[in-house]
Amino acid sequence: MCTFALAWQVFEDVPVAAAANRDEAVDRPSEPPGRFRDDPRIVAPRDREAGGTWIGVNEFGVLVAITNRWTAAELAGERSRGQLVADALTCESADEARNSVVGATDEDEYDGFYLVAADADDAVVLAWDGTLSETRFEPGVHVVVNVGRAVDPDVAAIPESHRTSAAGQAENANRVRETLRPDEREGASAWLDRAADVLGDHEYGVCIHEGSYGTRSSSLISLGTRWTYRHADGPPCRTSYEAVDLESHL
Repeated sequence: MCTFALAWQVFEDVPVAAAANRDEAVDRPSEPPGRFRDDPRIVAPRDREAGGTWIGVNEFGVLVAITNRWTAAELAGERSRGQLVADALTCESADEARNSVVGATDEDEYDGFYLVAADADDAVVLAWDGTLSETRFEPGVHVVVNVGRAVDPDVAAIPESHRTSAAGQAENANRVRETLRPDEREGASAWLDRAADVLGDHEYGVCIHEGSYGTRSSSLISLGTRWTYRHADGPPCRTSYEAVDLESHL
């Protein structure tokens, strides 16, 4: 997944609202969101190739999502990053999920990533390029892509072969963040509707079609007084979002 937008502690009744596009090889098999695990109960899509996931929520109100990270370092990628997300989703809080990632990267090497864990009380992004660093989010809207956070892209650390693409992606991320600044009269539902439009609008450059690679799906999630999960099982520019029945799964 390559674009993740989070409105954290922006809306009083919905402390966690997120909108995300997943970019992947078009022939990589996956399953739409459903019961991913029973104990604890997790709702997430499933990567059928490696068995993990790229975004999900659990019964404790923790959301975890991951994007790839372009790095100059040669990483072994011993274990799937999707398994890292699945492990983090077994945790009872975002802080515990953060600790899970710290422990996992001590034991195994992964390809580069940015992993976000958020609940009503905490939100953190962990960045891995062979070493792990973290940033605690302040309340507000945050956008994470392959080159890091919109406000602080890590373009300098990108391999020369990706430098031009990285600069463009950073610019797109900042445009998404600026557009998704919430109106003071706007609620979480309206913000997510607007985020859906942005994620499917090619003017923002985050719904991509590049032959064998592109935007495969999109997710809209809110956790608060009412939990919602909508999923587009295809590019959001041409695929409708369908409600995921969280009540039956969680």
